[in-house]
Amino acid sequence: MTDASSGAPIDRQADPAGEATPESEPAGDATGADADVDAAAEAEAEAEAEADTGEQDQPQAAGTPVRRRGIGVRVAVAVSAAAFIGAAAFAGAAAQPYLRDRAEVAIKLDIARTAARAIHTLWNYTPENMDSLPDRAAVYLSGDLEAQYRKFIDAIADSNKQARVTDTTEIVGAAVETLDGPEATVIVYTNTTATSELSRSIPQIKYLTYRLYMKRDQNRWVVTRMPTITSLDLTPRLQG
Repeated sequence: MTDASSGAPIDRQADPAGEATPESEPAGDATGADADVDAAAEAEAEAEAEADTGEQDQPQAAGTPVRRRGIGVRVAVAVSAAAFIGAAAFAGAAAQPYLRDRAEVAIKLDIARTAARAIHTLWNYTPENMDSLPDRAAVYLSGDLEAQYRKFIDAIADSNKQARVTDTTEIVGAAVETLDGPEATVIVYTNTTATSELSRSIPQIKYLTYRLYMKRDQNRWVVTRMPTITSLDLTPRLQG
């Protein structure tokens, strides 16, 4: 193509405003593509980083319930132990009065049996064994009462031997009246029968009740006093 005025040919590439502009557009498109690639790469990297972070956080998140369950188990064990200790303490407290009562009953039985044996020993004798009676009775008597009883037996021994007196005492019952630490009182009920040649084979029968004052002497109970509180003469009377 030629210019109409000069007849010179027109160079299309020499016009920067005409053909140069279409050549610059591909460069602009390349820059946008590179930016998109960079953005995609950054997004992918961020996604991978978040995925890594999520994977790292998962064990910790999963571990939280485990720790909570462990705390719950420890709390349950502590509560169970406290409940067991409380139940044991309650059972022990409830058992203490029962054990005390049983111990007191055992002590009273020992005292009553000792008192009954003492009376049985003191008032059962024959002409043949009267000489050894004070020694046999000494096991159950305190020092002062032992001396008094020995003196009493020595005073009646000869006459009872001559009259052939036999004294038999049956224990009807014995009960602890009071118990105060190392001291106790016991009531002993007896039926006593005495026979001799002078009574013409008619027994002398008495119902006697004694109150025994006792005290603990080391590992045994001894009688300190034994007054008679009831004496009923039941001896048959001959007519005539």
